Amino acid sequence: MRYELSTEQLSEIQEAKKRNKNKNVEKRLSALELRAKGVKDSEIATKTGYNPKYISHLVKKYITKGLDAMLGAKREANRRNLSYAEESKFLDSFKDKASEGQIVTAKEIRAAYEEKIGHTCGNGQVYRLLKRHSWRKIKPRSQHSKKASDEAIEASKKLTTGWQS
Repeated sequence: MRYELSTEQLSEIQEAKKRNKNKNVEKRLSALELRAKGVKDSEIATKTGYNPKYISHLVKKYITKGLDAMLGAKREANRRNLSYAEESKFLDSFKDKASEGQIVTAKEIRAAYEEKIGHTCGNGQVYRLLKRHSWRKIKPRSQHSKKASDEAIEASKKLTTGWQS
């Protein structure tokens, strides 16, 4: 389906171009203006550098959402489930538990996080949440990484040297 733009919409686009100061918005408005003047998508694509399918997408977005959709930033979504403050408040309960000396695991945090947001999420999402709030893994190692085996320790105790009298 090919969307057509009216003369009122063309004048609205031209007024917005006069007030605009952003070069990316200017490019989108120019594509809309050319489309309103009856220029083919392939010709608009060569002038603006956009894909012809994207020009159709711009026109549809303009018709459905209005001029504000063209003037805003290209990306619209914030893909986080919670704001930074909400995440911080969520992690405070685990901070209290950790300060009491109890072990807090990512599995436990993930289960509580999924319950809070109302759907499942991956481990990566929880680890990014923890990194964003400067949490780090603190785990004491059970033994030194270069410690000799028990057999080697026993063997060294039984060694005799030539210095004994």
